Amino acid sequence: MLIRAAELQFSEILDLRIEAGRVVEIGQDLALREDEALVEARGGALLPGLRDHHLHLASLAAARDSLHCGPPQVRSAAELAALLAARGEGSGWLRGIGYHESVAGEIDRHWLDRVLPQRPLRIQHRGGRLWILNSAALRALAVDEAGDDPLERSAGRLTGRLYDNDRWLRQRLGRERPDLAAASRDLARLGVTGLTDTSPGNSPAEARWLRQAQRRGQLLQDLLLMGDASLDGLGADEDAGEDGQPWLAIGAHKFHLHEAHLPDYAAVCADIRRAHEAGRGAAFHCVTRAELVFALGALREAGAVAGDRIEHASVTPPELLQEIRELKLTVVSQPGFIAERGDAYLEQVEADDQPWLYRLRGFLDAGVPLAGSTDAPFGQANPWVAMQAAVERRSAGGRVLGAAEALTPEQALALFTAPLRAPGAAPARIAIGSVADLCLLPQPWNAVRLALGAVRPRLSLRAGVPIWSG
Repeated sequence: MLIRAAELQFSEILDLRIEAGRVVEIGQDLALREDEALVEARGGALLPGLRDHHLHLASLAAARDSLHCGPPQVRSAAELAALLAARGEGSGWLRGIGYHESVAGEIDRHWLDRVLPQRPLRIQHRGGRLWILNSAALRALAVDEAGDDPLERSAGRLTGRLYDNDRWLRQRLGRERPDLAAASRDLARLGVTGLTDTSPGNSPAEARWLRQAQRRGQLLQDLLLMGDASLDGLGADEDAGEDGQPWLAIGAHKFHLHEAHLPDYAAVCADIRRAHEAGRGAAFHCVTRAELVFALGALREAGAVAGDRIEHASVTPPELLQEIRELKLTVVSQPGFIAERGDAYLEQVEADDQPWLYRLRGFLDAGVPLAGSTDAPFGQANPWVAMQAAVERRSAGGRVLGAAEALTPEQALALFTAPLRAPGAAPARIAIGSVADLCLLPQPWNAVRLALGAVRPRLSLRAGVPIWSG
């Protein structure tokens, strides 16, 4: 393939040739060879393919057929009740996503039963840890008050709330995993060529399913897979793409902390050491100050190594940022949450913590490796929108959060162009010999850099193979 007249490194207009999945020639006025595919870039910016360093593929695919039960689509109890009641005459399961307490408080089975008594319903909290089921759903799952199951009970009675047990729910439902094709195409359309799935329950079964999806052409991106201890020793996938690199690699052991139910400290330290011995890093979900303190203490006790990560780092005051720096950890942030949830943060997060919400420039200035992600489907699956939020730091309501943490457009792009296996490292460069994971924009960089949220790539290449053209 020959890409003609593309803007490289935000400046020079050059031609670029790709063979066997890699860039083999860069120059001016390269001659088109016989039977060589030609792409006329017309001065459009040619960028490295984007990497989303933290999302949840199965949930993203399933979200396409789900009801949105939280902000911004639903903002009040009346709106949620109307949304659910309108589906009451149908049959079969209903699946809701994105619920937040700002809509109707701490809802349970009894609240849902008043709105939708007959049809089985499960609603996922936007944090991803909690499912809320109505009584019809509990009956469909053959659950009773005295049953041996992981569902929450209060005074011996089922509340309909299920924490941290997607695997149990999936097995009980007996459903096939979702088709990833449409979600993967949507990501390719945005220029995304690499993904890190950070779901904590990923096991060898999920690894096999995801690799099969890649072989069938349903999953178009390279994948780094986090998960539990059962992934120890699994190693990279034996197959390779056009560039000779494996399409699926095993990443860190994912620890999903929850402030109200922190795990046994000694056991976590032992698990960190075991992951390190298996050649894996440790990645900690930290959305509160207390969770971050716990994670940093455990990593210091067990001994931090390259590849250890903090996911979210939602609240990072200066003293904890310094600890992250000393431990040489990587932070993977979700700048899009400032735009999507900023107004709620200003209402609900303690005033002392608000200056330290989803920091960006503070990490970079301290020399902490920083990468970007969307956390889709718990955030909008558009890295360009997340980049815009990193630049503006503005909520949907127009309020600015942490203006000092804003990045330049180039720094925001760099959050999403580091290698999957080295998030926070220097962004990939387009050079002779580099893997041809590329994203072609319809305009030069200077024409789009201040409106990143509106970017729609013309072409996405994974190892020189088009995965999106439009």
